[in-house]
Amino acid sequence: MHVASADVRTLRPALSLLTLVLPSLPCAAQDAATSRLTLDRLFNGEFDAAGYGPSWWLEDSGLATLEPAADGRGRDLVRFDPATGERTILVTAQQLVPEGQDQPLPIAGYSFSADGSKVLIFTNTRRVWRYHTRGDYWVLDRQSGALTQLGGDFEPTWLQFAKFDPAGARVAYLYRNDLYVEDLADHAITRLTDDGSETLSNGTFDWVYEEEWSLRDGFRWSPDGQRIAFWQIDAAAVGTFTLIDNLAGLYSETIPIRYPKVGTTNPSCRIGVVPAQGGEVRWMQLPGDPSDDYVARMEWAASADELVLQRFNRLQNTNDVTLAAADTGATRVVFTDRGEAWVEECDDLRWFDDGARFTFLSERDGWRHLYVVSRDGTDVRLVTEGDYDIVSIAHLDDSMDGWVTFIASPDDPTQRFLYRARLDGSGAPERLTPHDRGSHAYQIAPNGRYAVHTFSSFGVPPTVELVELPSHRVLRTLADNAALNDRLATLDRGREEFFRVEASEGVEMDGWVIHPPDFDPSRRYPLLVHVYGEPAAQTVLDRWGGFNYLWHTMLAQQGYVVLSMDNRGTPAPRGAAWRKSVYGKIGIFAPVDQADGLRALQRQWPWIDKTRVGVWGWSGGGSMSLNAIFRYPDLYQTAMAIAFVANQRFYDTIYQERYMGLPSTNPEGFRDGSPITHAAGLQGDLLVVYGTGDDNCHYQNCEALVNELIRLDKQFDMQIYPNRTHSISEGEGTRRHLYSTLTRYLAEHVAPGAR
Repeated sequence: MHVASADVRTLRPALSLLTLVLPSLPCAAQDAATSRLTLDRLFNGEFDAAGYGPSWWLEDSGLATLEPAADGRGRDLVRFDPATGERTILVTAQQLVPEGQDQPLPIAGYSFSADGSKVLIFTNTRRVWRYHTRGDYWVLDRQSGALTQLGGDFEPTWLQFAKFDPAGARVAYLYRNDLYVEDLADHAITRLTDDGSETLSNGTFDWVYEEEWSLRDGFRWSPDGQRIAFWQIDAAAVGTFTLIDNLAGLYSETIPIRYPKVGTTNPSCRIGVVPAQGGEVRWMQLPGDPSDDYVARMEWAASADELVLQRFNRLQNTNDVTLAAADTGATRVVFTDRGEAWVEECDDLRWFDDGARFTFLSERDGWRHLYVVSRDGTDVRLVTEGDYDIVSIAHLDDSMDGWVTFIASPDDPTQRFLYRARLDGSGAPERLTPHDRGSHAYQIAPNGRYAVHTFSSFGVPPTVELVELPSHRVLRTLADNAALNDRLATLDRGREEFFRVEASEGVEMDGWVIHPPDFDPSRRYPLLVHVYGEPAAQTVLDRWGGFNYLWHTMLAQQGYVVLSMDNRGTPAPRGAAWRKSVYGKIGIFAPVDQADGLRALQRQWPWIDKTRVGVWGWSGGGSMSLNAIFRYPDLYQTAMAIAFVANQRFYDTIYQERYMGLPSTNPEGFRDGSPITHAAGLQGDLLVVYGTGDDNCHYQNCEALVNELIRLDKQFDMQIYPNRTHSISEGEGTRRHLYSTLTRYLAEHVAPGAR
């Protein structure tokens, strides 16, 4: 690949409340105990950011949230009127004390029936894969005060995804992979499916569908409450990967997981519709191989008669938006989104105009734009136009002069703002966010008049406000993190900047950099590069970075320069060409971009000590860290790689095939993009970190790489966490131990401080 000249553009100041150039006060002028960060301070909760909620907009556009009860026992469910601020307690914690107990139910989740007369409480939760999606459900009748646990004689903690029917008279839920409906009048329970097993699930998902399509709750009530549509996933033909728990006792225990590795058999998927009172399941008639095609989204199509499905082929370069008749199972494709690389599922398919039209986000013109599609698919109209991407739809309301409200950042891909545009495509989009910095998220009320607005910027924690739209007038502040801001203000922090740097072929990458507080450009500083670099996430965002930001700040106080860059292929709103340029080349283009960017910065910033450069990353960032030190030993002397994929053939079908194609048609890409291929290039210091219980990136990756490094007689260091998952967070002291290890290893191999 041609490596172009990589001159750094003029640094632009980061847009944050810090002005991003912090005044550096002499350490003697501050209390050292408050001005310097330590691992103890990072882990004692002193710098935890406060949020608001969980909050929930009610159908009447009142804002519901949870608040501590006056007596300190449990939490009350409270409604606020956004216009007046009037506070009304909807459910007291005392109402949630079951008979024979003395403590209120701890609330993990809640929902209201449509008329607000009943509340469904999720409690006593258990983890399934990554999330707590099973537990116990109770229903409170607000008028009678009756509090009843659902599930009858079912084993506790095994109900999932309970939800009211549209009338609020029944609740449907899952129990051990089968669907049930419980009548709230007499609590009679009707079983709707009877073939659920360890490998076949009705209304929920296997490992890969949950992880890569973000699907967990897999059933939907029809708008009239007469039927339930659901996914059925059959993973019986999927290969089993076995995790080993060596801490179970005298003998180890095995944990089998149906996990489709790249190029192997996928779970089979089909969509059924069953009467809510019980009866025969009607299966939707979908063409193709149900184990090679994916149904990534399914909802009722603004009708009790039809479903709308988003169905992908295995290469994920075609998304057929399909209407399915609930009565007959007949299907018809009404819209197809295609791409030369991959196409995305649309989480912003919204019906309007009484179900005659729906919205859809597509990159078909090179940018992610909003289209309006007629129900029969004959009329497809572009609503937004221009060289910018829509990140997501925030609200759609064609009763208010046809406005669509969305998140975008046309001028700076590191930021996020709220815009609105006419659904008929007339006029230019109007920015509603008045701020000129940071990242802004909105939870908008059903009537579109109010929103919970959360914003933060680099080095500045979130503020949560209730605002009126479209004026964006602040009605009240819900959380300001004032105490955290005060603590941050006492820290000795150096200059923080955003920049752009040129990589290969004229590509410009966004980046941020944190300088030591006493930075002197006439001296040379060690550099730590934080990298991710895959299509799943950006690292360069003008928003609060939480723990990683604080840890990086601590390292800067110790004398390191810390930076991060987003290479091509990261999901920045920079157009489809930016995102899709890496198709078939995951792990190939990104390390080149990162290396080019680093060389350019070294030319521009002579104060970077070329002999003291480290790189670290997690998951895809761990893979990128390995590729960096293996392929560019002249640039990186130290790498810390956490929970990485050493061989792309070891990862799952949906993620890896989306971006790489099939190993049968792209064997060179899978080989050349895998860090293990380049292990012979290791010359510096390498720390590999892994949890043996990682069900996402398997410990197999670690052992395979270790085996190869041993074969090559390459020395390295290794830190293993027994039974920890991909997050390496389970168990007392785990997270503290991990970051202590990283901090120590960095200090030992990349000496801190200026020279």
